[in-house]
Amino acid sequence: MEKIKKYFPGFSETQYDQLNALWPIYREWNEKINVISRKDIDFFNLHHVLHSLSVLKAIHFKPGTKILDLGTGGGFPGIPLAVACPETQFLLVDSIGKKIKVVEDVISKIGLDNVQARKARGEDIHGTFDFIVSRAVKPLPEFMPWVRDKISAENNNELSNGVLYLKGGQFEDELSAISEKYQLFTLSDYFSESYFETKKIVYIYKK
Repeated sequence: MEKIKKYFPGFSETQYDQLNALWPIYREWNEKINVISRKDIDFFNLHHVLHSLSVLKAIHFKPGTKILDLGTGGGFPGIPLAVACPETQFLLVDSIGKKIKVVEDVISKIGLDNVQARKARGEDIHGTFDFIVSRAVKPLPEFMPWVRDKISAENNNELSNGVLYLKGGQFEDELSAISEKYQLFTLSDYFSESYFETKKIVYIYKK
């Protein structure tokens, strides 16, 4: 939690309490089903909570912003972002029912009222959103067809509506295969931990 407070010092005590409550909930769930990689559970706040919150280094969501977290898994990056942005509305979607069950349990236990969770495939989600967030669910050329028609045309934030995709490693070939414009945010510019050395946010927006 010290790292979270270091990089995000402006949260309320309630928000810090909600973020601090996540690890024991996920640890308990991980004993039943593999929500989080066994090697990652001991680095939960760094690899999952702080990594999710890194989206806020690229943008500050205005109240009323609608966000779709597609392929949320156990709730990342959506749940930490929902804690940090209580006036933003989140829909967390995954095709695996047991993971959505975990998400629903976390939402209930930490008292989030700006989040909905749904078991569905990407192509089954209708309507539009200001931003779509995700953590490397699919290669970008496969992911973008799921979401192109789900981005609202009406912009209300400092960044134009689009996709905020958390990605690591080498993926230049993926970027060259999509038609949209993009901007990269290098997370090592914001965080000193070695975990973030190859991590980036890919912000994708329409031409």
